Parts: sequence; C-alpha cells; structure tokens
Amino acid sequence: MQGNPALTEGQPLPRHTMASRNLKRFWEWGRKIICVGRNYADHAKELKNAVPTEPVLFLKSPSAYVKEGSPVVMPYYCNDLHHEVELGLVIGKQGKDIAQSRAMEHVGGYALCLDMTARDTQDHCKKKGLPWTLAKAFDTSCPVSDLIPKEKIQDPGNVSIWLKVNGSLRQEGNTSAMIFPVPFLISYISKIITLEEGDLILTGTPAGVASVQEHDEMEAGINHVISMKFKVEKQS
Repeated sequence: MQGNPALTEGQPLPRHTMASRNLKRFWEWGRKIICVGRNYADHAKELKNAVPTEPVLFLKSPSAYVKEGSPVVMPYYCNDLHHEVELGLVIGKQGKDIAQSRAMEHVGGYALCLDMTARDTQDHCKKKGLPWTLAKAFDTSCPVSDLIPKEKIQDPGNVSIWLKVNGSLRQEGNTSAMIFPVPFLISYISKIITLEEGDLILTGTPAGVASVQEHDEMEAGINHVISMKFKVEKQS
C-alpha cells in the first residue's frame, strides 16, 4: 500500500484508538516493537560482537513505523545509517509466560521489516555503556510491509529474505540460520514482557549490513511473498 497522503514526509504515523483495531493495520495502533539483536552468527561476527548465548533485546518507539510511500529519515546526528532486513512477527493474541509448544498460536501474521540503525551513534553508546535508544528508536527507523497472512509463510524457520540498495544486492539470508528460533523467542520474550495484540517482534538480521546515503533507494523482499521500497532522506 502507499503511504497516507495526509502525512508530511517523515511524520510519525497516527496512533489509532484501541476500539478501531485491525491487525492488518497493526502499525497504526500496536504498542510495542521488540527487537532481537545479533540473532544471526554471521551478523554478530561482522560487527565484531560475541555470538550471544541468550537473546539480546531492545525496543523501538511506535513512532518508528513508516510505510512504503514515505521516506526513511536519517537523524540529524547520524552520519552512518545502516540497513538491517528482518522477518517480523505480528502478535495476534495476548500472552504471558507462553510455552514454546503454544507460541505459534500467538502469531497473527508476519511483516517484512527494516531495523534502521544509526551505527555511529550505536558505537558511541556501546563505548560509553549507554542504551541504544538514539541509535535504534528514532522516527522512521522501522519500515514495514503490509501484514503477511500467516498461511503465506508455512514455516517461519525457513524464510529467505534479501535487501538491495540502488539495485545492488547487500543482504541475503534465510531464517534457518537464526540462533534463537521463532517459538523460543516468543516464549523467552513473553516471560519478561507481556505480548499484546498488535505488537511486533523483529527477529534479527543476516550478515551484509552497510551504510545508506541520502537519496539511496532500498528494496527488500521475502522470496515469492512480498517486496517493498524506501528512499532515504536526511533530517534537516
């Protein structure tokens, strides 16, 4: 779908009332974006990070959502913006302390997502021992596709995802390489944070992350399922 023409470019999407909930438009009213870092060993290694023994979690603000037709806006303090293509899980049923054996019952659908990262800011935060909020949670840092019906992805543990910049392939991977599989992630997260309808879980990115510049065009896809495009602009 195209972006809302009533929005100015880069403006956060409006938050809808809970009474108007429609999972197909989860980005308008979902309350949480829960992200899993370093969930592919090759990506952890390319950034010279240790391969984790338990999930690395961080959050994005709901105003991070942006839809095709509107740009990704590089924050004014960032000079090294990286793309990270990911499979997203859209929660369709609330749950707490969810067993792995029941985890998929709480998935209402999927989304193709980008975790846009101000890498220079993140590196600075790491050195100072600071949270990653400035690097990960800025407005438009979570481009998402339309909701992908659950039946279109039979096995979230075997999904091929890719990303191109200006037509050149940058990332290509399969969710089978995830360190922590989808049912485990849902169970693990739900023991810490109650999962609510409309929440989005980003499951991690394969290797190949790299910088994008103002005016670049990113195209991402899930093979045989969906694709999306976003232009990059710089905050004035």
